[in-house]
Amino acid sequence: MTAASPARASVATGAAIAAAAARVLRPEALPERLSFSTDTRTLQPGDAFVALIGTTYDGHDYLAEALARGAAALVVSREEALPPGAPALVVADTKAAYLGFGGLARAASRARFVAITGSTGKTTTKALLAQLLARAGSGPVTATPANENNEIGVAKLLLGVPGDAAYVVVEHGARHPGDIAVLARASRPDVGVLTNVGDAHLEIMGSREVLAETKWGLFATGASGVLNARDAVSLERATRLAEPPVWFAAGEGPTDPRVTGILAFFDADARLCVRERPGSAVRTFAGQLALPGAHNRENAAAAAAAALALGCDPERIAAALDGLELPAGRYERMAVDGFALVYDAYNASMSGTLATLESFSKERANRRIALLGSMAELGDEAPEMHERVGSAAAESADVLLVGGDFADDLARGARAGGMDAGRIVPFASNAVAVEWLRANAREGDLILVKGSRRYRLEEVVAGLRAPRG
Repeated sequence: MTAASPARASVATGAAIAAAAARVLRPEALPERLSFSTDTRTLQPGDAFVALIGTTYDGHDYLAEALARGAAALVVSREEALPPGAPALVVADTKAAYLGFGGLARAASRARFVAITGSTGKTTTKALLAQLLARAGSGPVTATPANENNEIGVAKLLLGVPGDAAYVVVEHGARHPGDIAVLARASRPDVGVLTNVGDAHLEIMGSREVLAETKWGLFATGASGVLNARDAVSLERATRLAEPPVWFAAGEGPTDPRVTGILAFFDADARLCVRERPGSAVRTFAGQLALPGAHNRENAAAAAAAALALGCDPERIAAALDGLELPAGRYERMAVDGFALVYDAYNASMSGTLATLESFSKERANRRIALLGSMAELGDEAPEMHERVGSAAAESADVLLVGGDFADDLARGARAGGMDAGRIVPFASNAVAVEWLRANAREGDLILVKGSRRYRLEEVVAGLRAPRG
């Protein structure tokens, strides 16, 4: 399995001009084909430099440097920034143009493309699916590195797909209404995996309906569906797909009557099971899933269902389950000074945090200590959602540390859930949390660290692992 290589795929210059609706300056100086770079530090002679604009940078500041390093052309939205006489494609939006160039590269690829989105679990599902395909598929696999799932990351991936790739697993994220459809029109997935539609980014999306519509944009180009059998939005919208989806669920149990096709799930012994249709015999396959955290069974089931949708043999999928690894920061277990730590603070939504707490509640330990930072981008419902999480923490943990903007709401929910106020510890900073844990954690304790990335809870982990002064 490989991550995408640096963006070096070339496309026909005329096609690039058309895709970006570009106005061309000095067309006679352009080569017949263009490759693309967005970073002058890695630009190779002959690349076209795309001047992306971000919140803290503007690629137009580096146009002269790009030419000095051998750029064959410049892709700009600010024509006034061009050095005199430079060959250029002038576009309305360089980010959109870059994604369009990626779409051209995707169209030329012979690989099977799988796109994954959802409110929670998409990065983990992407990583698990890439591993499964590498072991149970029929050729090399390329996948989105880390969580580079916006327009820039998707374009970079598409432009970096090796010519021999058999499968490409691309993650799609959304920060604005309609984002997923834009990405899907570039990646044109053969299979689309929707992990769930929860509560992430409600503040940005404005409503659950807009959020659901945005996530459903994954199927804008006709991808075959892989859907969550426990997700209300997927159950409601499944009939909108051109063909029946492949369904997945974390475990056994009654399913909604609308789950009429193939269903992949895990039994009580963590073995892969596949049901062809309601009422048919369930096939159970040798091999066992050994990932920590009960919620990761759902992510693994989604990955297995996607592999089935791609035509992989279920026996090979099941055999490949052993040894699957989670991405860093997802229910990551480590030992610290005699006690154990579970770090799951790569990100946090309400549904994801509740799932993590459920898994945490089943862990064996002398004491379970949950350190919860607040969640982000939840809109007007944030206080209520934090109260719900606090109440769940009261059932999952013996001690609760609360921090962030909604620490009071977490604490209020925990008290409502039956936790004594003396076992609820507010922390004003990560350093304060480290100090408390170092003074109070004992051998045999298990500490969960969970919260939004904005609170940098990795500092808690680093502080606990640092040598004592």
